[in-house]
Amino acid sequence: MLPDTSTWLRGIPKAELHIHLEGSIKPETLVKLSQRHDQIPLTLEQAQKLYIYNDFQEFLEAFSLVNSRLQTPEDFALITYEMIRSLASQGCVHAEVNFSWGILLRRKPHLQMPTVMQAIETARIHAEQEFGTTVLWIVDLVRTHSPELNQNVLQLAITLKGQFPSIVGVGIGGDEAAGPAPLFRELYAEAKDSGLRLVAHAGEAVGPESIWAALDIGTERIGHGLSAQCDRDLMRVLAERKIPIEINVTSNLKTGNCPALEDHPIRQYFDAGLVVIINSDDPPMFKTSLLQEYELVQNHFSFSEQEMKELAANSVIASFMPFERKNKLLEMIRKY
Repeated sequence: MLPDTSTWLRGIPKAELHIHLEGSIKPETLVKLSQRHDQIPLTLEQAQKLYIYNDFQEFLEAFSLVNSRLQTPEDFALITYEMIRSLASQGCVHAEVNFSWGILLRRKPHLQMPTVMQAIETARIHAEQEFGTTVLWIVDLVRTHSPELNQNVLQLAITLKGQFPSIVGVGIGGDEAAGPAPLFRELYAEAKDSGLRLVAHAGEAVGPESIWAALDIGTERIGHGLSAQCDRDLMRVLAERKIPIEINVTSNLKTGNCPALEDHPIRQYFDAGLVVIINSDDPPMFKTSLLQEYELVQNHFSFSEQEMKELAANSVIASFMPFERKNKLLEMIRKY
């Protein structure tokens, strides 16, 4: 008997390259955090209600309320383990996870980043041994933070990279208009010189000029890239340079940056030869998962099974995992 579509898609080895650690907290995990820190812990029903919102501003408020329960290194260890367990259950064999150190340093100065990293690394190793899914960390610089704070975060990343080799890169996220990519040129050059890889959220909520600017400072992967469709020259350059585009369909809909599912450019990008990757962004916050994103893309945009295997292969090729493991996974996908 042939497997159903969901089972078949789950079985494809795939990588998740655009997910935020702080955005991976499920309501069930939030209850565990609440039991640790709230005088009157949340029930599951109350936790689930925090994940209901009508617009992007309400989403930000919900995101803040969820993250307010992250108070100790052990909390970060818990969400790391739970995230990896969830990804593994979806057939995800590797993830590269954004972690906003600057937000933590600014809002929770009682937490020392080396201690937090030690806690999440212990959880990462435990989960990797149990589930087989590997994780690398992308340190997210926030576009609207001060240059001094972003410089401090980068220096900390460079320093801790020696202790924790799973710290593999840096990215920029946040308000693209308020924090344009050229402001990060020197930081990106310094990061590259230190051996860190470069990614960036770009073209999510503003025009293609944001993507051009991200490429100009050395970005290797583009997160979202929605507005590339508005610039034929940019589309051509992205295809020629094989710049991976981290697509997050449900996220784009929930934030309102893509008005309707039929307007999403993922099929257009794929047909134009761009290196498209399917991702989940903040999965519980948007009521999705990596597997659900694969299902959505195949069902709505009429991707064939061979094309779905190509999308999974793209995620492996575009990752920063070791060359030998890439080849092994690509052979598994080819034979699947």
